[in-house]
Amino acid sequence: MIRRRKRPKRQRSRFYRINFAISANELRVLDENNKQIGILSKEDALAKAKEKNVDLVEIAPKARPPVARLIEFSKFKYLENKKKQAEKKKQKRVETKEIRLSPVIGQHDFEVRAQQACDFLNDGNPLKISIQFRGRMITRKQFGYDVLKRFYERLNPIKIVREAKFEGRTLVSHVVRNKEVKDTKHESKNKKSS
Repeated sequence: MIRRRKRPKRQRSRFYRINFAISANELRVLDENNKQIGILSKEDALAKAKEKNVDLVEIAPKARPPVARLIEFSKFKYLENKKKQAEKKKQKRVETKEIRLSPVIGQHDFEVRAQQACDFLNDGNPLKISIQFRGRMITRKQFGYDVLKRFYERLNPIKIVREAKFEGRTLVSHVVRNKEVKDTKHESKNKKSS
């Protein structure tokens, strides 16, 4: 049996009509700086484009009348890509971070993991806390709950999204930074500065 590879999906690029490919008879025409020139017939708009030595690019085909811009097409595409990249930078990626603990964890390891967890929460990431039970440790489940309680106290202020629950031999809980408490701290700082 021959297996076919799946091709990765390509992002669809937007299709723009330029110059003579524009089908509308009347167009609302904009110049290079997005200033409106007015509503012109297709022939007049093409004549203006030829006079300025640029392309006529249809940017809003569904508008009534369709909107076209006098701009060099390569420059137009460059500006569109630049705008998309700026939008991507503004988006914030939030991913769930995980901290793994043991029911018999040492104090120094506990402090290091607590500091890492604080950093994750301050960055705005939700946090998954996992306490792994190995071997006969599972008979002393209370040790895991005690470690988790100490961890919650160290991370305050937090909001528990999912209470501690066993998934096989792992005690799992999900927490996020408590935004209400964080906001009150900022308000008190603003009052002091005024």
